[in-house]
Amino acid sequence: MSLPSAAGGLAWLAANAGGYRRFRSALADPARAQAGVLHRLVRRNAATAFGRLHRLHEVRSTEEFRLRVPISSYPDYEPFIDRIAAGEEGVLTRSRVLVLEPTGGSTSGEKLIPWTRDLQRAFRRAVAPWVCDLYLRRPHLAFGPGYWSVSPVARETARPGCRIRVGFEVDGEYLGGPLRRIVDATLAVPSAVRLIPSIPAFRYVTLLFLLRCSELRLVSVWHPSFLSLLLEALNEHWDDLVQDIDRGTLSPPVPIPREVAGALKPGLRPRPRRARALGRLGPRDLASIWPRLGLISCWGDGHAAMALEGIRRQFPGVEIQPKGLMATEAFVTLPFAGWTPLAIRSHFFEFLSGGRTYLAHEIESGAVYSVVVTTGGGLYRYRLEDRVEVTGFLARTPCLRFLGKEDHVSDLCGEKLCEAFVGAALAGVFREFRRAPRFAMLAPDLADGSPGYTLYLDDPSEPPALLGQRLQQRLEENPQYRYGAALGQLAPIRVFQIACDAQAAYLKHCVAMGHRLGNVKPLSLSRHPGWSEVFTGRYVPAGGMSDNAPAAASAAQG
Repeated sequence: MSLPSAAGGLAWLAANAGGYRRFRSALADPARAQAGVLHRLVRRNAATAFGRLHRLHEVRSTEEFRLRVPISSYPDYEPFIDRIAAGEEGVLTRSRVLVLEPTGGSTSGEKLIPWTRDLQRAFRRAVAPWVCDLYLRRPHLAFGPGYWSVSPVARETARPGCRIRVGFEVDGEYLGGPLRRIVDATLAVPSAVRLIPSIPAFRYVTLLFLLRCSELRLVSVWHPSFLSLLLEALNEHWDDLVQDIDRGTLSPPVPIPREVAGALKPGLRPRPRRARALGRLGPRDLASIWPRLGLISCWGDGHAAMALEGIRRQFPGVEIQPKGLMATEAFVTLPFAGWTPLAIRSHFFEFLSGGRTYLAHEIESGAVYSVVVTTGGGLYRYRLEDRVEVTGFLARTPCLRFLGKEDHVSDLCGEKLCEAFVGAALAGVFREFRRAPRFAMLAPDLADGSPGYTLYLDDPSEPPALLGQRLQQRLEENPQYRYGAALGQLAPIRVFQIACDAQAAYLKHCVAMGHRLGNVKPLSLSRHPGWSEVFTGRYVPAGGMSDNAPAAASAAQG
């Protein structure tokens, strides 16, 4: 047992006990809990620029709020966020904006979400019951360190003219306050590791600390492929990692910043006994490397479900806990008592279906909705564009399963590419190369077992050799796409040269899938893979046209 980690785990449990009890009590009356959240948000932010614009000081009921404030999306907030970035206070919230946290999904490829103390407290109201339930049901997890991966690595944070910091510096800042110090005490991998700009070096150093930690109890990541790709590096660097553990040294394949190395050195004392034990095991014996690992928490819904099976095969004796639905903007559901109930004490939720919005206590089991949220970060009736299904009720609170992003948004591993952004990227690339193709569509592709995107192109001329590379660069303006590509979760852009009437093949396939012919329109982005089996043609390597079509394309030609 690791005494510092055990003390941190017990302190975290104690710090969250009150929030756990309040959440458990609120489950029986979600209508009352949600009314309280909305009342608090409206009263606190009525005097802001947004509040004055919508006369929030006159709101006395949920219905009045819904009448005064329309359902919104990110473009509605861009003028307000520009004012926040320029240093203006009291724009969307009375609570001061701490950082602008970048995420993907907008027309421009990047959204900057205001993070305030009120939003931090809202996230803590969801984390508290999750952590307490986790430790109370599995007490052994509290007596050892865990690996928590929250913030992306290798992100650019500078924005010209922005007077608000962009992005959190360390993971614990998501929670803020004393919880940050408590969380740090339970970490197997120091927070400073995420400041390493090189992905190979980041993986190496992360593995170094994980291998040193024989008491590892818990792993929490977002997309399961993050963990799979991390573990792939074990085989490549095993001997160097074991040697570093033996000597207490730090030898990543790419040099890391001196200040980061200095912050990590105190935790790297020589451990020859651990090195000898690892040397006897080898990199594939994961169960023996971490014999006390009891739980892996990661996404398990939507596209993530496909990658989850690989984790189960690598850790056959370890419990896999699918996470709830959490976005940069809001904490929607949390794992609790074997369910994923709505985080009813964190934000005010509405659910859109058939042009009508429903409150949390009004939605029905088995139905599918789009999530609308009002938060302490200054988003009001904001459409997350997440589709969820009601799987049942815990007490009287609905439990939800994430189905995926709404139409015209593709999300293989968190990149959230949207139709408008992809359309603008394609238009820019075609202008650059002075091309006007008859048909162009980007779509997910699982060719060769490597998830990524393919540009399906109907152009009589040979595609330029750098077309895929230039499109990749434009898509990487979306920070989530850039992150997935850097981690290897997304393969480089492929180009598929269509050798048939693309429009006719596209229309025929859409009609076969049940769409009305009059309603079918060409899209810059499809959410569906498998188009290499619809179009006749061939994949084009980065250097130019290929003489040999891959198997899928050959089958299509047949």
